[in-house]
Amino acid sequence: MPIESAINRVLITGGTGSFGKSMVNELLSGDIEEVRILSRDEEKQDALRNDLRDPRARFFVGDVRDRESVSRAMKGVDAVFHAAALKQVPSCEFFPMEAVRTNVIGSENVIRNAIDHEIGSLVCLSTDKAVQPINAMGISKAMMEKLAQAAAREIGPDAATKISCVRYGNVMCSRGSVIPLFMRQIEEGNPITVTEPTMTRFLMPLRDSVALVRFAFEHANQGDLFIKKAPASTIADLATALAELFEVPDHPVQSIGWRHAEKLYETLASAQELSTAEDMGGYWRLQLDSRDLNYAAYFSEGEKTTIRMDDYHSHNAERLDIEGVKDLLLSLPEIQAEVAKLS
Repeated sequence: MPIESAINRVLITGGTGSFGKSMVNELLSGDIEEVRILSRDEEKQDALRNDLRDPRARFFVGDVRDRESVSRAMKGVDAVFHAAALKQVPSCEFFPMEAVRTNVIGSENVIRNAIDHEIGSLVCLSTDKAVQPINAMGISKAMMEKLAQAAAREIGPDAATKISCVRYGNVMCSRGSVIPLFMRQIEEGNPITVTEPTMTRFLMPLRDSVALVRFAFEHANQGDLFIKKAPASTIADLATALAELFEVPDHPVQSIGWRHAEKLYETLASAQELSTAEDMGGYWRLQLDSRDLNYAAYFSEGEKTTIRMDDYHSHNAERLDIEGVKDLLLSLPEIQAEVAKLS
């Protein structure tokens, strides 16, 4: 059932971020009664308030690290989309406890408040970096997933609150992503700086991340984790595609080396997860392992399931060539607006 016809009030944590703003706008385009936005950045809240000018949008200044501020914002809502997070790999690498405080402790505050307030649906947003993580950001988001799944296992399938997660890769043109950086470098006449040209990443338009959260809300069983099948490209092809779209095909590209704790490719689902997953067409449902601590047979005999597939990662996903990347880029409003300036 669509969100707007199933509930009246929604809370989005981190609601002034890229996902949050997109979801807020989409919900307010329908008949939703109220959308609450919880974030700690009052400047971004003021900008969004002036942009929306809709009395159904209510703003709460607070921090997921503070359980009481989460509780105040959550009281009386029907669903929560938990998007608040520290997302930048380098900053989390240098300040890992800050990632723990927001992505782990903050998520636990959201999860436990949702249960206490008997929220109908809680959807937690995760990242491909949580799979086989090698950096603090990915580790902290993996812990968020484990907290959500542990709570779902604890309260059981008949609880008032349904807890689910979604996991996706790079959101194109989102805050801090590489596409706005490349566009700015092209505009300023500076070389496009890439880390490792053969590095691959999943490419997901913001609209697809919103659709994924909607899909989770509409289809989740207790503890499910959903991923959307997505195409990928090399960083080199992404840079070339942008240069060609902006009519500077010979724009210089400079390799600057890997950043702290980067991977050559990202993984959306491990082979072990996929061994029990449900293929839902454009999505995978990764189901909760509902065993409790009393599974002695597994200690003495081991798991009998045989894994017969590979991880699902950006090196073996559908690979877009330069023309394919250009087509996807041209579907984004931000790129359309910039390309229109050239004509």
